[in-house]
Amino acid sequence: MLPPTAERIMEVGFGFWASKVLLSAVEIEVFTELAKHPGDLENLQTRLGLHPRSARDFLDALVAMGFLRREGNIYHNAPDTDMFLDKQKPSYIGGILEMANHRLFGFWGHLSEALRTGEMQNEAKGGENFFGTLYADRDRLKEFLRAMSGVSRGANICIAERLPWSNYKSFVDVGTAQGDLAVQIAKANPHLSGIGFDLPVVAPVFEDYVAEQALSDRIRFMGGDFFQDDLPNADVILMGHILHDWSLEEKKMLIRKAYASLPENGLLVAYDAVIDDERCKNLFGLLMSLNMLIETPAGFDYTGADCCQWMKEAGFRETRVEYLIGPDSIVVGIK
Repeated sequence: MLPPTAERIMEVGFGFWASKVLLSAVEIEVFTELAKHPGDLENLQTRLGLHPRSARDFLDALVAMGFLRREGNIYHNAPDTDMFLDKQKPSYIGGILEMANHRLFGFWGHLSEALRTGEMQNEAKGGENFFGTLYADRDRLKEFLRAMSGVSRGANICIAERLPWSNYKSFVDVGTAQGDLAVQIAKANPHLSGIGFDLPVVAPVFEDYVAEQALSDRIRFMGGDFFQDDLPNADVILMGHILHDWSLEEKKMLIRKAYASLPENGLLVAYDAVIDDERCKNLFGLLMSLNMLIETPAGFDYTGADCCQWMKEAGFRETRVEYLIGPDSIVVGIK
C-alpha cells in the first residue's frame, strides 16, 4: 500500500490556476489565432498582444496542460483545441467557457456562502428571477445563449442521430435558447419539422441562427413562458439542460405539461449531466448541481432513477436512461 500523499489535494486545491489559464486563452483567442497559422514566441506576443514578462510562461503552461504543442520553437494547437476552440469552426464550444470566464469564475468564489445559506450567488443574488435578470441585458443574453449551444453541441448531435426519428414527424425543443438542438435534429432528419419554444426575447437570436443554417422553412420559434403557458403539441418534446434549473415541484410540473401535450406513444426526452444512480462517478454532474446552487433559487441536478420516477408519476408508461456523450445522458419517457 502506498503512503498517503498530498499531490492530489494540491492539484485540486490550486486547480483554479489551470482553469483560469485556459479561460484566458479562450478570451485572448489563442486557439483561433493559432488555427490561422502557428508561430514562435515573439510572433505570438505581437499577434495576441501579450506582455513579454508573461507570454512564455503562459504559452508553455498551455503546452504542459496539453492544449498546445511546441515543435522546436513553434507553437501549434493540439487536435482537441484546434477542433473545439477555434471560433471560426462550426464545432466551436468555447461559448460556455467565455461565460464561465465572464460570470461563473467570480460567482464560484462565493460557494462557501452558498453552501451555508442555500442562496444563489449570481447577478440576481437577493432576488428570485435569475433568468429575468440575465435576459434583460441583450449582450449577456447573447453570450448565455451561445454558451448553451457550446455546452450542448455534442449531446445535440447524438440526439439527432440516435433517436428513432423515422417514427415521428414533429418535435418541440422546450427552452430552446439559440436553437442548436432543433437545428441538429432538423439537419439530420429532413422529414421533420420543429418548434423552438422559449421566452419571446429569445426570438431574434434563435431566428438568426436558424436562418444561418438555412432551416427557417422547417423550424419556427414560438414565444411563451412554460410556467404560464401550455407546451406546444408535437410527437416529441425535448428539454435539454432545462429540468436541472428548477425545484422538485417545478420539475414535476414541467414533466406533467409535457405529458399533456404529447400524443399516445409520443416521447419526452430530457437531458442533463445526469448523475449516476450511485452518486459517485459523474463528477461533472455533481459539480453542475452545485452550479445550480450558484445560479438558481432552487435548481439541482438529478439521477436517472429520479427522473424515471417523476415521469412515471406523471403517467408515462415506459422510461429509460441512455448515455449520450461526455457527462450527458437522456431520460426518455414514452406516453
